[in-house]
Amino acid sequence: MSSNLSVLKEKHPGQVRAILNILIESPYFYRKDNEELFMFLRRSQQEFREFYREWFGWDLIMDVKCARVYKDAWFNQAVKPADRLLFRLGRRDECIAFMLLLEYFEKLLDENAMTVEDPHNPRFVFGDLLEYQRQRFAELLPNETEKFTAEYLRKNVLHPLMPRLIKYRFLEELPRPPGFQVARDQYIYEALPALYHYNTGGLVEGLGAIVTDGEPDVGDEADNDMETEDNREQE
Repeated sequence: MSSNLSVLKEKHPGQVRAILNILIESPYFYRKDNEELFMFLRRSQQEFREFYREWFGWDLIMDVKCARVYKDAWFNQAVKPADRLLFRLGRRDECIAFMLLLEYFEKLLDENAMTVEDPHNPRFVFGDLLEYQRQRFAELLPNETEKFTAEYLRKNVLHPLMPRLIKYRFLEELPRPPGFQVARDQYIYEALPALYHYNTGGLVEGLGAIVTDGEPDVGDEADNDMETEDNREQE
């Protein structure tokens, strides 16, 4: 263990052990998960950053709401890329939908004059996201407008994608009022701080290439495209 983290561990063994585990138990560690531990990590991030870099070659990335560790190389070559435990998008329409979610996230930030420094995260109604996606799919794929109806996007693109976005902590579905029937389009989601960690400008530049390539089962290539520079995922 790096000498600086060893010294810190002598003074605060419980906190150091907990944080080392938390950072590899899920893709993102949010301040709201455990504010006390998050603030301890923030105050001591240099010691943790040195440890992860020295022993694992990983980067610790942190802002005021979110921390994560990122590895840029895989060592067990016997595990094929398709079998790695990563957030993975397999088809063109899913890749486009994820990029459009990032666009929509930035739109929410602009409309509400919000930044990562704000204590609250943007929230949206599913129906509003669906309509935004419908409009943008029509703009990006004008020759397929008849295909990309709201019902098609709801059933074939967003319905399978949303649970994965929740699992990997990009979004959180807010509880619905007990005893009330709420239509699917009225479900409310919170956009979580992981979305700030994606370089939307770089992703949008790649959007044209994905649109032009037709409808391949892009699998690993799509995932790798989204794992460059600031577009990083670690589990």
